[in-house]
Amino acid sequence: MVTLAERKNALEKRLAELDSRLHVIEDELDTHQSQEHPSQDFEEQFLEREEDEVLQELGNAEQAEMGQIRAALKRIEDGTYGYCAKCGDKIAEERLDLLPATPFCRSCAV
Repeated sequence: MVTLAERKNALEKRLAELDSRLHVIEDELDTHQSQEHPSQDFEEQFLEREEDEVLQELGNAEQAEMGQIRAALKRIEDGTYGYCAKCGDKIAEERLDLLPATPFCRSCAV
């Protein structure tokens, strides 16, 4: 069985990983936007825009996950972690193993 301290540590580690990756994505997007001589080839421009869109979507997904992790860390601090935010029942350990930031039990997540 995983302890609360171990869950907190894993969540903090994942948050740091996401934050680092988000900075890389932001730097890459900034590099693309600050290029003085954008590609003149239409196909290259299309590919560059497509890559930017993928990076933006990835960044948005990572920001959303970071928000979920911060909320889980807050629940750890206030003593409500591991209990469903909707019904108040205890969240199964197996579910927390798979989705450590989840605020919902299996029944309420559906």
